[in-house]
Amino acid sequence: MSRAEQPSRRTLLAAAVVAAAVSSAGPAFAGTATGRSAAGPAGGSADPERVAGARPVDNRAWTSCSDWRGGAAEGTRAVAGVRPGLVIAKAAGTTEYTDPHTGDTTAWEYAAWTSPVHRLTVPATEVIASWNAHTPDGTWIQVELQGAYADGTGTPWYVMGRWAAGDQDIRRTSVDGQSDGRSTVWTDTLAVDDSASGLRLVSYRLRLTLHRRPGTVLTPTVWRLGAMGSDVPDRFTVPASTPGPAEELIVPRYSQEIHKGRYPEYDNGGEAWCSPTSSQMIIEYWGGRLSEEQLAWVDPSYTDPQVCHAARHTYDHQYAGCGNWPFNAAYAATFEDLQGVVTRLGSLTDLETLIGAGIPVITSQSFREEELTGAGYGTAGHLMTVIGFTEDGDVIANDPASPDNEAVRRVYRRREWENIWLRTKRYNASGKVVSGTGGVCYLYFPARPTSRMRKALAAVGVR
Repeated sequence: MSRAEQPSRRTLLAAAVVAAAVSSAGPAFAGTATGRSAAGPAGGSADPERVAGARPVDNRAWTSCSDWRGGAAEGTRAVAGVRPGLVIAKAAGTTEYTDPHTGDTTAWEYAAWTSPVHRLTVPATEVIASWNAHTPDGTWIQVELQGAYADGTGTPWYVMGRWAAGDQDIRRTSVDGQSDGRSTVWTDTLAVDDSASGLRLVSYRLRLTLHRRPGTVLTPTVWRLGAMGSDVPDRFTVPASTPGPAEELIVPRYSQEIHKGRYPEYDNGGEAWCSPTSSQMIIEYWGGRLSEEQLAWVDPSYTDPQVCHAARHTYDHQYAGCGNWPFNAAYAATFEDLQGVVTRLGSLTDLETLIGAGIPVITSQSFREEELTGAGYGTAGHLMTVIGFTEDGDVIANDPASPDNEAVRRVYRRREWENIWLRTKRYNASGKVVSGTGGVCYLYFPARPTSRMRKALAAVGVR
């Protein structure tokens, strides 16, 4: 995150959605700048009854042996255990992949698995996939999504990510330029181009392709595959929630700002590393640690080398940044006994539920400097870690956009925070209508959560 009010790459890419919707549909504003909206009064606030009603988010994940056996396998098999997964049983064939970021063409054996069709409980304007996997050297995975529209037509197979934990075999990447004229993939998000038209995605299926070096017995192992579909009401403001109990979790504090100028090949260095810095805080909260061997590539004079490592291993070579949401969740799940998902929450009450169960949350928000008292900056997109609430209900956040580690813990006013995080539309410093994230967050939690954690996750729609 840059301290200046600069548009993020995500916002710049997605502005095209707004332009297309305006030119084709006519309204002055047909959706948020990322397509993150549902039809609503232009310039108006959300319908309180809708906000208070059914949750406008649907989460589905495949995680169990029965889940993996329920799909269509092409050379894959389910493996049982404490953490059931999907692996290559026998290669279904060989394919060549030309890495667009290196120019190298390499042959890979592959096997594939396709999920059953999942009918969304909420017809969606957006779908975001996420996954948890182990990819030893010599392996990688591709995740695709095919959606069905309410009118009975369907999307093509969209690539939602080509991913490996490391960067020696392929360059981890999203795929630009995917559209059927009705929906478009913007980095990590499949969005309906004109949500004001009423067009919605009503179902989808996922296809997972596992790759390995030919002639080896290597295999990726995928433990979790799923997607979040949503239709968040279009809104500049959201209803205020009632504060719950005060609680604060003890989460490590890391500043992205002390990494300015370090490894500029990863999104111009630490000033833009809010997402991996936040991820590393929560990973270490859950006990995740990197070995000396894993950190050996980092300049030994750098403090907090694990933040540099997180930036390198969340970097999306197409997006040219470390803020790809599913890539951060997948990075967290490379640590033993952790899983990660991308979802949306509906209120600070949801956050309080998770904090009460011991689960800190990484939230995505954008705001002008005057909209968040005490921040001292404005941003077109920034990730923070919510670690608790004060007696007055104000938000306690580990904000990586701080000058040093000691300054990372901040207290932000509840009403201000709630609005900048949950809204889908806002005015930037130039007075232009741009996007808000509509409650996007990352949740990292144990692969074997306690009953209290499971109850809290279920309460916010995640299993």
